[in-house]
Amino acid sequence: MKLEQSVCGLKEPLVFWLWSNMAGSPNANRLAGLHNIEDIDFETKDSRILRGYKLKATDRNGQLSAPGGYLLVMQGNAILADQIIGEFASFASSGLDVYVYDYRGYGRSGGRSRLKAIISDYVELLAALDDRDYAGHYVYAMSFGGIVLLDGIDRYGRLDRLIVDSSPGRLSDYGCPPEYDPVNHLPADCSQCLFITGAKDRVVTGSMSRELVDTARQRGAAVLHDAQFAHPFMDHDLSVHRRRLQVIENYLLHDRKP
Repeated sequence: MKLEQSVCGLKEPLVFWLWSNMAGSPNANRLAGLHNIEDIDFETKDSRILRGYKLKATDRNGQLSAPGGYLLVMQGNAILADQIIGEFASFASSGLDVYVYDYRGYGRSGGRSRLKAIISDYVELLAALDDRDYAGHYVYAMSFGGIVLLDGIDRYGRLDRLIVDSSPGRLSDYGCPPEYDPVNHLPADCSQCLFITGAKDRVVTGSMSRELVDTARQRGAAVLHDAQFAHPFMDHDLSVHRRRLQVIENYLLHDRKP
């Protein structure tokens, strides 16, 4: 299929094969204790089935409630949906439906993992969420997820707030066409965006994210550079990881600048 053609050279299939293998295998045991979870799937325009999970909105007592919006989580390139969905339970108890899908070719999702195809998948997913008439539209995209989010952002509908956490500004340094450089897709108005970087990040270093973050700041984005943050879900101290999640929740739900 045309969507599953490589755009970043001969190494693209190998790189995605390595990343998807690093992500490991699905394990439903990771979902233990999540009583408001739903197994979901989505069929793409090229007939691939993406599978993931939805945490259904509840009130503070854990009772299902009408959602006030959605949160779509776009993970890093070596993470499966079942590995992180439970980390966002507080968003569900704040009244949001929370969605996490395995990327195409990862975990339980079908198809072959290719950059162009994955970007297209999330354009479709966000359009489908728009059609469900949610009041609030929120996205948290980390690492590779930030690349996917920004590379398709000119084709999305309304997003009320979004967070890009530890993503590089350019892929052309690694053999991809400049049209896939996230920095080239930043909205003219980034006032509803938060960009997060960490001084201890050894995966996406400051030099890799600096151009993206500086350009976003010039366009009105909030920026947080934290001395203790490593790469998302790789913080060595649990208290730092929890503080990161609190920053995300505060920005998306409580209108507090980081």
